Amino acid sequence: MRIPLRLEQLDAVLGRAETQGMSHLEFLRALINEQANARRERSLAHRIHVAGFAQSKTLADFDWQFNAQAIDRVRIETLAGGEFIGRRQNLVWVGQSGVGKSHLIQAIGRCACVLGYRVRYETSASILQALTAALADHTLPRLLRYYAKFDLVILDEFGFDRVERLESPQAASLLYKLINVRDDRSTALVTNVDFEKWGEYLGDPPLAMAFLDRIVDGAAILKINGKSYRAHRAERASAVKRPKK
Repeated sequence: MRIPLRLEQLDAVLGRAETQGMSHLEFLRALINEQANARRERSLAHRIHVAGFAQSKTLADFDWQFNAQAIDRVRIETLAGGEFIGRRQNLVWVGQSGVGKSHLIQAIGRCACVLGYRVRYETSASILQALTAALADHTLPRLLRYYAKFDLVILDEFGFDRVERLESPQAASLLYKLINVRDDRSTALVTNVDFEKWGEYLGDPPLAMAFLDRIVDGAAILKINGKSYRAHRAERASAVKRPKK
């Protein structure tokens, strides 16, 4: 049957079959299931590696209580179910820095990997750097095809810093090309820039509007207006270090 099986694995299954009185069919099922589970684990590890997440984040280790009024936990857990990817729907997430957007979008991306989807995580800066370099060495079509193959591409930290836009004068055009080539796949864009400021951020209002129209059309849109967890953590750390009078 060409099942890749080490001798000790076969001995272990044979031992279980003997002690549990398995039928031949049950023995075969146990033998195949063990290999199938191992293959699934290898495939998942490969998808997570290719995704390139910046951090290993899960929904389980997110502090849901800190911004309980601002963050819709049920909706986020629904998004983690991956149905929006199956529908090839975009996701646009707007909110100020420090509320946990990056944590949650990477957790959703990890859940998508578990579900078998091909995921790629990038920041706005990293994707623009890659696209600009590809434009310079005439490999842009090939790079766009690479990003087009993923079921979900996550663009995090859009607008986090204007440096990436200043270093890439063609940012608006390159991002539009990326979204255009992914028209039948899901793209998640996480930003602290409200829609009306995209033109100013990208430096090309007409292309920014075209980019906005493409990515927002039919998209699931989340807005978080909450407290900064990072600022809270910094204040707490400062209070701990502050000497008592």
